[in-house]
Amino acid sequence: MKDHPFQFFSAPSRGLSLILHILGTASFAYSFHFLYSWETPVAYSYGWYFQFLTILSLGASAVAFAAGLLADITSSRTLFSLKNAISTVATPLECLITILYWGLAAIDPTLVTPPEYIIPLDVDVSFHLAPAVFLVLDHLFFSPPWGTSGVVMALYSTFVGFSYWYWVEICQSTNGFYIYPLFGLLSTEQRVGLFVGSALVSTILFLLIRSLHTKINGHVINIDWSAKNSMKKTS
Repeated sequence: MKDHPFQFFSAPSRGLSLILHILGTASFAYSFHFLYSWETPVAYSYGWYFQFLTILSLGASAVAFAAGLLADITSSRTLFSLKNAISTVATPLECLITILYWGLAAIDPTLVTPPEYIIPLDVDVSFHLAPAVFLVLDHLFFSPPWGTSGVVMALYSTFVGFSYWYWVEICQSTNGFYIYPLFGLLSTEQRVGLFVGSALVSTILFLLIRSLHTKINGHVINIDWSAKNSMKKTS
């Protein structure tokens, strides 16, 4: 399988790409292993830990890296494309979660985690930092450039945000509590502002990561995909 001309390292491959995907997949597996043994009321409530946006995003990241790992082993173009498609949405979302979580935790940890839920630091990092680091590294050095426009990403981000809000409200109506204490402190109008603002920040992060990929790997001008010689690389 020929690498994309604007991709820093060879991927899929059984070299550095495989190492990164093994490490990432192991980290995600460790996070889910912790969840299955973490005894809290959330574990027995409707929605399980998938009430957390962090865990939903972690699941998407795990699927992306599992696809990338299998692509490295089998040299499957289909699995490699699947990994890249999922990562297009999951990467800026993981970066958003990292910023929101650590930012709010620095102000007041009880806004994002009930005080009775004690999370070891290594697990906290595996939830709220490692996924963003792994996905950003994968995109910058082992993936082709994103073909999605900023407008389309804004629509994706808005859809994901309001779909998650709908899911949160379903869980709250069944369980009698909001999974994030912050939600219980906000009015409906404030929640709308939160999700719209989050979609905007996620889109900005997408554009920043895409721009960084261009700085590192170059970009294509006037591609004629029917003629390989029409591809030009600039940096």
